[in-house]
Amino acid sequence: MKTKLSKSFFVGMLIVLPIFVAFAVIGIGRYSLTMSQSLEVLYKGLFIGKDAVDAQSYSVVINMRLPRILMAIVCGGGLAVAGAALQAMFSNPLVSPDTLGVGSGASFGAALALLFGHDLLAMQVSALIFGIMAVSCTYAIGKIKGGGTSIIMLVLSGMVVSALFQAFVSLIKYVADTENQLPAITYWLMGPLTSSTFRSLALGAPPILVSALILFLIRWKINVLSLTEDEAKSMGINVSYIRIVIILTTTMIVASSVSMCGQIGWIGLLIPHVCRMIFGSNNRQVIPASISFGMVFMLIIDTIARAATSAEIPISILTAVIGAPCFIILLKKTGGSWR
Repeated sequence: MKTKLSKSFFVGMLIVLPIFVAFAVIGIGRYSLTMSQSLEVLYKGLFIGKDAVDAQSYSVVINMRLPRILMAIVCGGGLAVAGAALQAMFSNPLVSPDTLGVGSGASFGAALALLFGHDLLAMQVSALIFGIMAVSCTYAIGKIKGGGTSIIMLVLSGMVVSALFQAFVSLIKYVADTENQLPAITYWLMGPLTSSTFRSLALGAPPILVSALILFLIRWKINVLSLTEDEAKSMGINVSYIRIVIILTTTMIVASSVSMCGQIGWIGLLIPHVCRMIFGSNNRQVIPASISFGMVFMLIIDTIARAATSAEIPISILTAVIGAPCFIILLKKTGGSWR
């Protein structure tokens, strides 16, 4: 009975926490509203009609902040669960979603679309294509004799592929028009959520949601990755298949996230580690906790970004300012090892 209550409390907390934080922060900004006022605008604006609320409140809450908050929830939860899955696969808490080079590849694809002046749909498709291309290169380079893959080879090849696509991004910046294209590309790569719209969410959120759901459903199988190949086979688990699923789903998450709001680092590195410190190493708890905490962390960071100063601070700057000191502490504490 106690176990069931504890499990119910755990699930309820993870569901309620992001919702509560989202409602709490939606009224924060240069146009300030109380939580009750924000909820009133949300209810009347979504279910009665925009004529039922003040025009300015409707514009700020429904048109500007709501899609932005939904974007933060989707991308924050997605990046965190991608990091948790990859850390479990590599058996190393210092791994992040950028390890396989997918972030750099997706950034290059989106920057390329911006260079040629394509619309949002083309940018998201380009980011996804080059993200998949980057991880395919990583997987191909990481293959060893006999057709298998080595974790160390995947990490090393991911570093090489990531560096290569970062160089391509620099090349795009070099050839871009300094008056119009370069500022837009540079600012977008820093991860702003200012351009969040319901249309961009409709295009980019489904791959993240589906991939996160897959990782959630196979979270108990991810625990098996810590065992040897023979032990996993004795349990009827195909380790190679699980690794491929993790690589594909995390690629979809990172590429879609990059296509919507640029390259945002540290979330996939820090949040899963914090969850393991709180809930232990069992991915049955770590995976859902990472989704929830990633949402909350992204919501808080985005709120600080848009409310701290009159000129908005890009998300990646704030995550780096917070993430770098935490990463140093993490290195000192773990020495780069899993346990």
